[in-house]
Amino acid sequence: MFDKLRAQFSSFYDRVTKTELQGKDLDKVLEEFQLSLVENDVAVSVADYVANELKEKLRDVQFARFSDPRKGVKTILGDVLLSVLDRAGRLDLFDFIEKKRKAGEPAVIVFVGINGTGKTTSIAKLAYVLQKRGLTCVLAASDTYRSGAIEQLAEHARRIGVRMIQHQYQGDPAAVAYDAVNYARAHGVNAVLIDTAGRMGTNTNLLEEMRKIVRVTKPDLTILVVDALTGNDAVEQGKVFSQAVKIDGIILAKLDADIKGGNAISLSYIMGRPVTLVGTGQGYDDLEPFQPQNIVKNLIG
Repeated sequence: MFDKLRAQFSSFYDRVTKTELQGKDLDKVLEEFQLSLVENDVAVSVADYVANELKEKLRDVQFARFSDPRKGVKTILGDVLLSVLDRAGRLDLFDFIEKKRKAGEPAVIVFVGINGTGKTTSIAKLAYVLQKRGLTCVLAASDTYRSGAIEQLAEHARRIGVRMIQHQYQGDPAAVAYDAVNYARAHGVNAVLIDTAGRMGTNTNLLEEMRKIVRVTKPDLTILVVDALTGNDAVEQGKVFSQAVKIDGIILAKLDADIKGGNAISLSYIMGRPVTLVGTGQGYDDLEPFQPQNIVKNLIG
């Protein structure tokens, strides 16, 4: 995970600490480092911010003060990266659902994203983890358009042992979600996880259906699921969905397979919304809270 970006960081440490760079020499190294960030899927505005912050913090550093110059540069870079990752704050999904449970209400969560991002699988993983934590949930099969979508979610529900609410294909997705919310309230279920059809920004009909689901269910949270492997497309997807509905948090799927790592750095900064969970494998329990400190530690080595 993040192999390419980690290698660029290592090269950056070497170049900065080889000599006490100042002025134009430092500017050149930072310019090349900034380009390497962009090449590894870090959004341009984020790469600009990181380079500018590094320039400010490294300008007056005397590396002789450090017993280990590389360690000193790592500390500075780590602080800058953490400031990027923490910009949107934190969203603890499990804590949120637990608070709703204590208040006697189900947590209603709508999941959106384009096809192929791992949205349905992420919902199943979350349902599995919630059960392990002693929380109950119901799934809503509100993707009534894609062939096989209902069966896919139903198979996940069967495997992990949770209830799923469904209607027929081509039915009203908002009605499915509404019925699932009513079921949860009637049966004391802790969370309603609503699957929706994959949408592209150019598909106005499906975007309007998504808005309708949100209007009808009035969810506590709307979570965008993106694929870590889609590069800068993930940032563009985030912008499109944010224009259509209010996004509260992000799930970054397939993070374990991302050798670049730029999305993990960029998404929260660009969207102003926190990454809350990350997919780390194929199993149902391979869903973990997003930990900025761990991401930074992984990146800087």
